[in-house]
Amino acid sequence: MKLDAIDRRILVALQDNADISIAQLADRAGLSQTPCWKRVQKLEEAGIINRRVALLTPEKLGLGLTVFVQVESGDHSADWLQTFASTVSSRPEVMELYRMAGDVDYMLRVVVPDMASYDAFYRDLIAAIPLKNVTSRFAMERIKYTTALPLAKDFGKT
Repeated sequence: MKLDAIDRRILVALQDNADISIAQLADRAGLSQTPCWKRVQKLEEAGIINRRVALLTPEKLGLGLTVFVQVESGDHSADWLQTFASTVSSRPEVMELYRMAGDVDYMLRVVVPDMASYDAFYRDLIAAIPLKNVTSRFAMERIKYTTALPLAKDFGKT
């Protein structure tokens, strides 16, 4: 699906506030309500809008430790990957999991209450799956965080 300027305005507005009323969304997109709603439905059907969620503040919920975990594997078989992906993905403290290019095979972002909780996670991880190396990096301060994708039409152009 090719996006036009109106689609981009809709997506930018929804990324800012998914609870926006259809009337407000239509106004921001420069449309009437029915055509705006139809565009939102098409964006959902195309999988561009995946879901709408509430963003929470981890520290206010007692989840003050963010850890970036780099994993190197000695095994690159499909079976190992399936076991690794399903084991790691089933852990609620794993917020993101990526397969990487370069000297690290996988990168995880883990959010836990404290160091003891991370230690328990780490011990469970290394007991569940054979790993070559695990490196943990602890975030001291979150300087920028966004879930909004850069949708400007000229993004990346100089």
